[in-house]
Amino acid sequence: MIIGKDIIEQYNKAEIENFTADFDFLQNKLTKSGANVAEIVNKIADFQVAIPSWALGAGGTRFGRFSFGGEPSSLEQKLDDVGLLHALTHSAGAVSLHIPWDIPSDVKAIKEKAISHGLVFDAMNSNTFQDQAGAKHSYKFGSLNAVNEDSRAYAVEHNKEVIRIGKELGSKSLTVWLADGASFPGQLNFQTALSNTEKSLKEIYAGMPEDWKLFIEYKPYEPNFYSTTIQDWGTSFMLANACGERAYTLVDLGHHLPNTNIEQIVATLMYKGKLGGFHFNDSKYGDDDLTVGSIKPYALFLIFNELVYGMENNPQNPYPAWMIDASHNIKDPLEDLLQSLEAILIAYAQALLVDQKALKTAQLNNDVVGAQDILQNAYRTDVRPLLRAARLQTGAALDPVAAYRNLKVRENLITERGLETKATGL
Repeated sequence: MIIGKDIIEQYNKAEIENFTADFDFLQNKLTKSGANVAEIVNKIADFQVAIPSWALGAGGTRFGRFSFGGEPSSLEQKLDDVGLLHALTHSAGAVSLHIPWDIPSDVKAIKEKAISHGLVFDAMNSNTFQDQAGAKHSYKFGSLNAVNEDSRAYAVEHNKEVIRIGKELGSKSLTVWLADGASFPGQLNFQTALSNTEKSLKEIYAGMPEDWKLFIEYKPYEPNFYSTTIQDWGTSFMLANACGERAYTLVDLGHHLPNTNIEQIVATLMYKGKLGGFHFNDSKYGDDDLTVGSIKPYALFLIFNELVYGMENNPQNPYPAWMIDASHNIKDPLEDLLQSLEAILIAYAQALLVDQKALKTAQLNNDVVGAQDILQNAYRTDVRPLLRAARLQTGAALDPVAAYRNLKVRENLITERGLETKATGL
């Protein structure tokens, strides 16, 4: 299924009157407060978030998986689905592949398919957290941290193979998420595990092209429940420094213990020039991978406030790679991704409304009440008309979820692909 510009224009015609009234009201209000509305709309229009190839099918847990029908059964169909998301939003212009789940059989054809949808390939993702069919060595007791040298070498070679595939596709970065750890005390020696991991990452880093970046992700627990070798941002930061200047920490919103001050982590990493990327999702208890902004929207706004500040004031930090890392098992996956894109752009727009000069003055005067009001005034602003203005400007649907339903996208995908197709991934 392809959603052409003419279809979106036709849909927008029915929505334009309400949009215009809402936008004019907000524009007048923001202009009076000194905001540059046109500049904010342009920044929203330019913001692109990568869609992971594993999030296009129904997610699942160890308790079960509930299909929605019409799931993409090939990489080509996955790119078609990202193309649908991008056509509706013009904010999903990149795709992030997971290897070996999505190895392209014909690189040229895959690149042409991506180009036809206006997509580029973002960070490549390696998988050493599960054994594949026919694997020569097992990751059961670790991969990059393993005491078994053959398992370590096998995991390093897999990452190098991911880099080779990424080079062919035009990607410029590799994300390493390491499940390595221990489920019981005494299972491994912490220092040996960390040392092995550092050596392995250095070898991977040495095998990257000079214009590539290495993103090192962290997570406090799961699948191991006693220790994780790269358990927090400090360990990731330390390993990134050990690898070199093109190695960075990657922050996943769900990879933190409850009540962790993630916005402070973001600020610290950007201050040190080491925030490479950010994975968006939401959670209540742990890494729930829920729709972005569905549980803690104010926390997301506070994080974006630091991201916006860092992008303006920390030239030593590269522009972060953005990706959604959510794949829940009771929603239509495409609707879930559309809602996540909406939440990300809302938080970004709200952060752009923060009067940083006034906030700085309040901070210098220890005006705690004033500082809180400045942040909450921005957060409480309904910025959805700004998002719709950006979409109208780029030719996207004013209300992507409503358009998705109005155009019966899922029904069309089921007609094309059937009810039994299942996407690769967890």
